Amino acid sequence: MADKDGGVWADLVGQQRAIAILSAAAAAARDPGMDGARHAMTHAWLITGPPGSGRSNAARAFAAALLCDQGGCGDCTICRSTESGAHPDVTLVRTEQLSISVAAVRELALKASMSPTVGRFQVIVVEDADRITDHGADALLKALEEPPPRTVWLLCAPTAEDVIVTVRSRTRQVNLRTPLDSEVARLLVERDKIEPALAAYAARAAQGHIGRARALARSEEVRTSRRQIMQIPGSLTSVGACLRAAASIVELATADADHRTGQIDARELAELKEALGYGTKGARPRQTAAALKELEDQQKARAKRLQRDALDRVLTELTTWYRDLLSVQLRAVDPSAPVSALEGFGLINVELHDEIVRAARSATAEQTLRRVDAILAARDALEHSAAPLLTIEALMLNLADPD
Repeated sequence: MADKDGGVWADLVGQQRAIAILSAAAAAARDPGMDGARHAMTHAWLITGPPGSGRSNAARAFAAALLCDQGGCGDCTICRSTESGAHPDVTLVRTEQLSISVAAVRELALKASMSPTVGRFQVIVVEDADRITDHGADALLKALEEPPPRTVWLLCAPTAEDVIVTVRSRTRQVNLRTPLDSEVARLLVERDKIEPALAAYAARAAQGHIGRARALARSEEVRTSRRQIMQIPGSLTSVGACLRAAASIVELATADADHRTGQIDARELAELKEALGYGTKGARPRQTAAALKELEDQQKARAKRLQRDALDRVLTELTTWYRDLLSVQLRAVDPSAPVSALEGFGLINVELHDEIVRAARSATAEQTLRRVDAILAARDALEHSAAPLLTIEALMLNLADPD
C-alpha cells in the first residue's frame, strides 16, 4: 500500500484532504468488498482548484493509484508510464487550443467504451474540461450517463462553475486548495534541490502556483523577466511611456507564444503533409488544401491562447505590486517591521520593500484599489478576446492616472 504522503501523491503540496479522498477511492476500486467501497468510488470525478494547485498532477496520481497494485507506489512501470502518458489504458487530454471540440469528445467517448488493454480500468483524464464546447459537453454527458463498468473519467477545471451543470452533476467533486508558501518552498528544496532562500523567494512570488514557483527558482531568465514587470508601475510617467510599456508587454507575450509554438507548428505541418501524401502523385489538391487550412487555423488559435496566457501572467505579477502597496497603505503590513520571505501575512515582493513603501506614500488606498480594478477589468477583457494591444494600452493609462 502506497504511503498517502509519498508515492504518486508526493508532488501534491498541501492537499492532504484531497489525497485522502482519492486514495480511499483507489483502495475501494481495488477491493470492492471493503467497508464503504460502494460510496468511496465512482466512475466520474471533477477535480478543481486554482491555477498551479496541481489539478493535473492529482488526476494522474489518481489514475496511477487506480491501476497500481500498491495504490500508487510511484516506482513501478504502471506508475511511471501513467505519469509520462505512455500507459495504454490512460488517455491524457490536454489542449493548447481555445476549446475542445465535439469531435474530440466523441473520440474520447469511443475510447471510453472500450475495455482496458492491460489494467483493471480505462481512465480518461481531461485536463482542460472547462474548455469543452457546449456541443462537446452534450456528447460527454451521454458518455457519463451510460458509463461502461471499467471506465473512469477524471475531469479537471479551475472551478466547478467552469463546467456545464449537467456534466458537473454526474461527477464527484474534489477541490484542491492553494498551498502555503512554506509548503511550496519545502517542495522546491526537497525535490528540486533549490537553495532555501531562493526557494522562499520563488514560493512567495508565485503565490501558490507550483509550476510558476519552479520556473522562478530554476531560471534566471524568468526571474529577470519578473523584475522587469515590477518596474512597470514606476515607469508610467507620461502618455508616451504608457504606450511604449504596452507595446513592449504585448511584443514580449507574442514572442513568448511564438517561441513555444514554433517547433510544434513545424512538426504538426510536416506530419500532416506526410499523412496526406502532400506533393505526391496520388494527393487530392482540394482535400489537402482544406486539411492544411484547418491546421493553420488551429495553430493560430493556439498562438492566440498562449499570447493571452502570457499577458495574463504579466497582469497577475502586476497585481502583486498593488496588493503590497495596499497592504502598506491600510497598515495591514508594518513597513518598519523586519521583513520575512515566508512567515505570516506580509509583502509578496519582500525584496522590493523600500520601493513599495515609497510608492505607497505617493498614492492613496482608493487610487490603489482603482488600479487593481483596472487590472482585473483588463484580464476579463482579454479572456473575452479583446484586442491585446488596445487593452494593455488602456490599462497602462489607467495605472498612470486612476482618478
